Amino acid sequence: MNGRTTRRSAWFLGSALLLTTSLAAGSAAANPRMLVDVNTLKVIEHEDAFQRWYPASLTKLMTAYTVFRAIKAGEKTLESPVVMSKNAASEPPSKMYFKPGQKMTLDSAMKIILVKSANDVAVALAESVGGSEQGFVDRMNAEAARIGMSSSHFINPHGLPGKGQYTTARDLAVLAVTLKREFPQYAHYFALEGFTTGKKQYPNYNMLIGRFDGADGMKTGFICAAGFNQVSSATRNGRSVVSVVLGSDSLGARADISAGMLQKGLTTRTGNVPTLGQLRPYGETRDIVADISADICSKHAAKIRSEGRDEAGRQKLTSPYIHEVSRPLKLVYAGLMAGEEEKPVAGEQVAAGDIGDMVNVPIPIPRPTF
Repeated sequence: MNGRTTRRSAWFLGSALLLTTSLAAGSAAANPRMLVDVNTLKVIEHEDAFQRWYPASLTKLMTAYTVFRAIKAGEKTLESPVVMSKNAASEPPSKMYFKPGQKMTLDSAMKIILVKSANDVAVALAESVGGSEQGFVDRMNAEAARIGMSSSHFINPHGLPGKGQYTTARDLAVLAVTLKREFPQYAHYFALEGFTTGKKQYPNYNMLIGRFDGADGMKTGFICAAGFNQVSSATRNGRSVVSVVLGSDSLGARADISAGMLQKGLTTRTGNVPTLGQLRPYGETRDIVADISADICSKHAAKIRSEGRDEAGRQKLTSPYIHEVSRPLKLVYAGLMAGEEEKPVAGEQVAAGDIGDMVNVPIPIPRPTF
């Protein structure tokens, strides 16, 4: 059995092991979140900030940071080619379904993984930058340790679940703040309203972008075990804050909670609160990754989520800080390089990865692993 087969077998058959090491009981009570002022590093709000959590597609924030570091080191440029390999093309959805051998620029690859959350492109990008998928993952973990993500570990560049993949709200806040402070020139990647390949349009399903005053990124993610997660950023009047929301029970809930936190961060005084570096571990800090699959992907939860949509199938939002967008989306190009033919795939399916972000899917579909 080769390494690829071994990894795929683990992906499909790892449920029992993951569930026994995750302590589902008690995890449902956890609702990790954090709100941080980017300039002062003051922690304005936090809850269960050190509870280990499956990062899902929020992993791609770490992928982006590792790529930016490679560009900074002169190893790659935004015009460097990213080639779709057989290994990358075999990843489960969400994906672009590009064929092995097809090429895109690194710039396009970044836009695709941060908007579409495509797992195949994430692996192709990782192979291009790291020489191999594992080589890139090693760099992700090295970078995470270097910036102080003391309770995070990654096993792939896309976020599909597996043993050894975990993070915390506190660590994600560290990552988000570091991205904004170290690489402000790349901030636009996290604020895209959508992209087009020339044949198909892909909107960003971060419901705050274009709808919350000052929203400027960053990423969403979903798997059954982690629930609906979101790292958000907003800036107003020179003040910039980031929020982390993990374990929400729906698309709308994570957007509403994030909006409320951002509004609080942008409009209230921080007072005498600790900084990110001063906040000490508390609560559940053992080597146990929370698993809320039973709460998120049950029939009852699916029914509740379906009732949270209007007659047109759109997610209902309750936050007074989120407004409708009446204009067309601002789309950028992201696709194959000139001369590479894009072939539509019949019956494209939405599955693991950031499935919960697809606006036309009324309820999340449980993954094989959970």
